[in-house]
Amino acid sequence: MGGVHPSENKLSCAKPIEILPLPEVVTIPLAQHIGAPAVAKVAKGDKVLTGQLIAEAASFMSANIHSPVSGTVTGVDLLPNGQGLRQMMITIKREGDEWAEGIDRSETLVRECTLSAQEIIARIKEAGIVGMGGATFPTHVKLSIPPGKKAECLIINGVECEPYLTSDHRTMLEHGEELIVGVTILMKAVGVEKAYIGIENNKPDAIEHLRGIARNYAGVEVVPLKVKYPQGGEKQLIAAVTGRQVPPPPALPIDVGAVVCNASTTYAVYQAVQKGMPLIQRVVTITGKGLREPKNLLTRMGTPVSDYSGPIGERDAGKVINGGPMMGRAMVNLASPVTKGCSGITVMSGRDAVRREASQCIKCAKCVAACPMGLEPYFLSKMTQKKGWDELEARMITSCIECGSCQATCPAYLPLLDWVRLGKQTVMGLIRARAAAAKK
Repeated sequence: MGGVHPSENKLSCAKPIEILPLPEVVTIPLAQHIGAPAVAKVAKGDKVLTGQLIAEAASFMSANIHSPVSGTVTGVDLLPNGQGLRQMMITIKREGDEWAEGIDRSETLVRECTLSAQEIIARIKEAGIVGMGGATFPTHVKLSIPPGKKAECLIINGVECEPYLTSDHRTMLEHGEELIVGVTILMKAVGVEKAYIGIENNKPDAIEHLRGIARNYAGVEVVPLKVKYPQGGEKQLIAAVTGRQVPPPPALPIDVGAVVCNASTTYAVYQAVQKGMPLIQRVVTITGKGLREPKNLLTRMGTPVSDYSGPIGERDAGKVINGGPMMGRAMVNLASPVTKGCSGITVMSGRDAVRREASQCIKCAKCVAACPMGLEPYFLSKMTQKKGWDELEARMITSCIECGSCQATCPAYLPLLDWVRLGKQTVMGLIRARAAAAKK
């Protein structure tokens, strides 16, 4: 149900992963995940090593943060993020590249995992791993199955349906062995004997590559999927792979027996559990039609987006988006850092960088047909403008996955996603406030 077929524009799919040179200065936000921001464990003047814990999870729904470089902490202050909003960040001036003890940086594949499920989840939590597809949900929380629930299968999200982005694609191709070992580790963590790796048919090389590897691992199956956006959404992926429909919130994937993890997250799990590597770097796609050579760059967290000035500055950058054109957000501050959820930087130029002038809704209902969650985007947009919060909650605005299908298909060029995002954030804030008041 729903969805659209935007131009794929996978310009960098054949570009091998390159290593971006280390930045001179990094700024590391304390909120790189859903949930409570981490609490800084360092202060100005402290010396840190690469991989050292510098901020600790503030609650169960939070995530540790580690230093991506070695050097000196020069500040723990409020700094602007990519959208210009001030966040608490730790600033480190790099000095060399000395690593904390216990991290194995060799490329030797380690297949056997002797840890228990609880030990695996503890190691993932210590490493600060979150969902790297953009949702940034703390992975240790996702793997902690609630009492009374039971996981029946693990689903690895290798769909990467967002136009332009190819970081997951390249990770599957270049780190397939490690990824499959990561799958077996996650299977053990949640106690299942079956895992599916969902990959859209526009990545035949990844499908063939992982199928060849998976033959040597019991219970791991690669599932080719039709190409349709936003099939990478958890609920859409579960339906495509298993045929099961996840009910509306507060229901979760575990309510239909599924646990879903992103492909890059799965590789990070392998690195954490088998190598002791915290989540301090990730592959970022630098892409756009105006760039001479789109790339996939292994980047340390906290690196300023301006460090990509080489590829980005080759042509007129009318708009720089953190993420892809469907779900990403336009940036106003290129000095802001790469974070755990940043899978790509998309550069738009010319007409692509300019929004069309909005006109009156013609009541065509294309936004309703396109919504993969069965919502009414135009109504939700209008009700947000009217501040009808109770009506928005009743109409399940919290089910919106912010995929942008409604806005992409609107012939009147209405900013539907912008309004729906605002309404969703407001309603969720009111729900949290009610819950907090009820506890008092």
